[in-house]
This record gives sequence, C-alpha cells and structure tokens, in this order.
Amino acid sequence: MPNVSFVNLLAVMAIAVAAPLCIGFFPRLRIPAVVLEIIGGVILGPSVLKWVHADVPVQILALFGLAFLLFLAGLEIDLHRLRGQVLKFALLGYLVTLVVGYGAGTFFSASGWVAQPLLLAIALSSTSLGLVVPVLKDSGQVQGQIGQSALAAASIADFGAIVLLSLFFSSSAGGIGSKVVLLGAFAALVGVTGVAVSGAGRSMRLGHVLVNLQDTTAEIRVRVAVLLLVAFTALAEKFGLESILGAFLAGAIVGLVDRDSSSHPRFRIKLEAIGYGFLVPVFFVTSGLRLDLTGLLHSPFALVRVPVFLVALLVVRGVPALLGLRANGKRKTLALALLQATSLPFLVTAASIGITLGKITPVTGAALVCAGLLSVLIFPLVALGLLRREAPESAAEGAQSAPETHRV
Repeated sequence: MPNVSFVNLLAVMAIAVAAPLCIGFFPRLRIPAVVLEIIGGVILGPSVLKWVHADVPVQILALFGLAFLLFLAGLEIDLHRLRGQVLKFALLGYLVTLVVGYGAGTFFSASGWVAQPLLLAIALSSTSLGLVVPVLKDSGQVQGQIGQSALAAASIADFGAIVLLSLFFSSSAGGIGSKVVLLGAFAALVGVTGVAVSGAGRSMRLGHVLVNLQDTTAEIRVRVAVLLLVAFTALAEKFGLESILGAFLAGAIVGLVDRDSSSHPRFRIKLEAIGYGFLVPVFFVTSGLRLDLTGLLHSPFALVRVPVFLVALLVVRGVPALLGLRANGKRKTLALALLQATSLPFLVTAASIGITLGKITPVTGAALVCAGLLSVLIFPLVALGLLRREAPESAAEGAQSAPETHRV
C-alpha cells in the first residue's frame, strides 16, 4: 500500500466543519459558509500559514467535489419551467451577457490581464444557481415573476457557460469544428441515456425493486445517480470535452427523470448530504489552498484587479436584467441584476482551467476568485433587502385596491 497521509485531509475537513459552525454561532455574519471555507483554506494554506497543502488525497476528493457540485447544479434545473417568454428573455439576456463580456474581455486583454478575451467573457457569464435559490426563498419570490426570471436566467447562464468553456477551452486537441461534432455526439449519447433511464423508470418490476432497496444499506437510487455522474464525467473526457460538462448533464438527467418523488422523498436529500456534507466543501477549501494571494497582495496594481473584476461581473450579468425593466420595475430589476451577478463556483473552475491552459496568470485567477467572493458577500444581501422591501409595498398596494374592487 502506498505511503499516503491523511493529515492534510483532516485539516481540510476541520475547516469544512468550522465554517458552518461559525455561521451558526454568529448569524449576523449573513455570509455563505462557502466563503469561510475558501478563506480558511487561504489562511491555513501556502499563501499565509503554510500549515496545510493539497496533496494527492485532497486533490482527488476536491476533483470529485467539483464534479458533485456541478451535478447538484444540474439537478437544480427545472426544464419544465424553461419555456415561453421566460425562456426567451433568458436566452436573449445570455446573448447580451456574452456580447458585453467579450467587450470587457477585449479591454482586459489589451491591458495585459488576460491572454484570451473569450475566456474572461465565459467566466463572467455564469450565475451561481445554488446561491440564488436561497435568496429567492427567503424573500418569498421563488414562484413570482422575478423569481422565475432569476431562476431561468441562472439556469441558462450555468448551462451556457459550461458548454462554451468545454467547447472553446477543453484540453483536447482539434479545431472548433471537430469539437462541435464531438459535443453533438456527446449530447446525443446523453439524450439516448436519458430516454433509456426514463423508460426503465416506468417499469413496474424495476420500480418495485428500487423502492425495496432505496432506504436499505444498498441505497440503490443514490448508487445509480453516482454511476451516472461518473459515467458522464468519464465519457466527456473520452470525447475530449471538459469533465464538468458531463457532471452537469448527469445532474440535469437525474432531475428530469426524477419528476415524481412521492415514492422516494429522501432521494435528493441524500444526494445533497453526500455533496454538501462531504465532497463539495473539500473542493472549496482546496480552492483556497491553491489561491495565489502572495502575488496579488505584493503588488498594489495587481490588487486593483479585484474591484475592477467585481464591477465587470456586475455590468456583464446585470445589464441583461434591464430587458425586464418595464415589467419588473426599478427595484426588482436591480435585485435581479445583483442576483444574476452573483458567481463563485464557476469562477473558481474557469480560473483553474485558464491557469492550467496558460490563458491567465495565477495572479489574475486569484483576482477573479476574490471578485467572486465579494459578489457572494455583497450582491445577495443587497438583493434580499430590495426584495423584502418590495413585498410590504406590494401588500400595501393590494390593501388599497381592495376597497375599490369591493365597491365595484
């Protein structure tokens, strides 16, 4: 057996436990635990104290944690809601995002911050769906027009960013034409798999077996979901695409097939327990360990990139919200812009891929991730305040109009 130490993994898991406990003991902090996980990795990692390092066990679990994070993001997408005007505005908004983002990328490329404008445009185009949903739930806006618009925009942005990153910046050789063919073949294979899994799910005999095994030590539904995750991730790599695309589509397939959860109400809770309880925190803490803050802090000019990237993120993702200004009003439009500009997991992923391919420097990658951290700290909190302030006003308007309706 190889000489493998789990000391670094122990420290990583200690940070993963300490982060949500801090939020629990100090609720006034009002920040996601993921921010503290990354900060904990930075403090204990090579950038500051140099106590913890990302060795082989940590790297392997962090890689699987990234895959599980994208899997859970795909699971959040409700394809049945993406239709009509909501889908139309979401697609148009993402197109606007790419145009504005490419303009920003061109500016930063001319400044020498990035080598490839398109990479920065794609990196800035995503929205953290997993961070937007809790804000909408807390404000009671999930089922409303603003909530549906935000969810649709975040879903399209997540999916589009992952596809584009895989298409233009995968590590495989070959031109765009060959990658488009590979992407089409992979999508067809995913579709066939989805149809097959959906058809198998309607089998009464198989359904009976799944129900009998789902809450035993077999945990058969969880095992099948993890099998799809690993299979799609491996297939994406075989097709020369980014593994994150396979993980994301695996989650989307499971979410599409898992429509009726009456016979297995704890299935998604179990998947989230594996992901958010173990693997995903390892990925975020490891991202902190790898963050190159040394070069960022040693140069005031490099440090300026953080607020500049934060403003770029707000402009690139916030401008499309203006498409619904007439329907939503100023306050809700501003809240929607802030929610759409909230991004962290994909920025971490894109920065890592960009550094690996030599498209961006470690300092620029650190600045992007820091900008994402600030977006998570600031934007959802302000958006939640705007939406909560909007609710009493709507209620007051309804109360004023009620007597008039009664008189009529």
